[in-house]
Amino acid sequence: MTPPVGPWRFTVLGYQAGLAQPFFLLLCAAGLLLGLLALVIALRRGSRVRALLTERLAPKLAPGVSEWRPAVQGGLYGLGLMLFGLALAQPQCGSTTEMTKRKGIDVVVVLDASKSMLARDVQPSRLERAKLELTTLLDELKGDRVGLVVFAGDAFIQSPLTSDYSAVKLFLRAVDPEQMPQGGSNIGAALTLARQVLDNADRGAKERAIVLLSDGEDLFGEVNEAAESLKDGGVRVLAIGVGSENGEPIPIFNRRGEFVDYKKDTNGETVITRMDRGGLTSIAEATGGAFFYQPRGVAMGQVVERIDEMQKSELESRVTVRYDERFQYYAVPGLVLLAAGMLLLPSRRRAS
Repeated sequence: MTPPVGPWRFTVLGYQAGLAQPFFLLLCAAGLLLGLLALVIALRRGSRVRALLTERLAPKLAPGVSEWRPAVQGGLYGLGLMLFGLALAQPQCGSTTEMTKRKGIDVVVVLDASKSMLARDVQPSRLERAKLELTTLLDELKGDRVGLVVFAGDAFIQSPLTSDYSAVKLFLRAVDPEQMPQGGSNIGAALTLARQVLDNADRGAKERAIVLLSDGEDLFGEVNEAAESLKDGGVRVLAIGVGSENGEPIPIFNRRGEFVDYKKDTNGETVITRMDRGGLTSIAEATGGAFFYQPRGVAMGQVVERIDEMQKSELESRVTVRYDERFQYYAVPGLVLLAAGMLLLPSRRRAS
């Protein structure tokens, strides 16, 4: 959980200083209260002993009772906690300026969200398997920009090119075939839109790629033109087949997500959907890419390897300020004081 207080920045003797986590200064206050409480308890304890016993009889009737030892022990604990609070607040003094450069390639993921992706020839469904593959890609990429194009009968940009992979995952969760405005499957339109996303990128990379996640079924016949355009633009398609070649009916669900029936054609026959290995392979090979398929596993690992082999370009450069951490100057003395408090006994032990 992130503390609710942001960093504090200030200047000390001309040096940039600050506390990265000032929220932990509350621990310093707790240490101060602990020390004061220990002092008060020790004084009250001593006053009660003196009230009940005379100064001459106290050593005999209350041997080993010390007034200052509990106070010192509590003070050591309190001061130790205060120093640990300062250490956890991450005190910083001094800074260095660095030029940070991020290199990578631009990748647009084209995700099939047509009704055929609801088929369950892979578990839990083709679409959920595709989402799993994409999540694996986002977990493995380092520095590359990723965009997301979703398609059925039409295509639209779900996420622009970004290095914020968490945002892409958030957009990915919203993908639902039931929410697509037009039915069918138009891979060609999706590839064309992905090319536009790459062409409009700021400081575009030298090498660019499209990762296509689909069962390969296309009902519009625009694939060849799109693949030719991508080849001319130097964009490779890395296609991942989702589904089986044996065929599977397409389930229909009601608004509560309950299975109702299987999709039927105009003749009342159950529609069978199959992964088109040949179609996906031809798209990939036409653009200099490759086709990947793992019927019982995740194929994205091989895609990541291909992306890593591509030439990286400088996508972003910015000046960053790095503050010098000084927490160790407080953590070590704090540990010593806590250890000393544990070694100091609150009362003197007398040999019998």
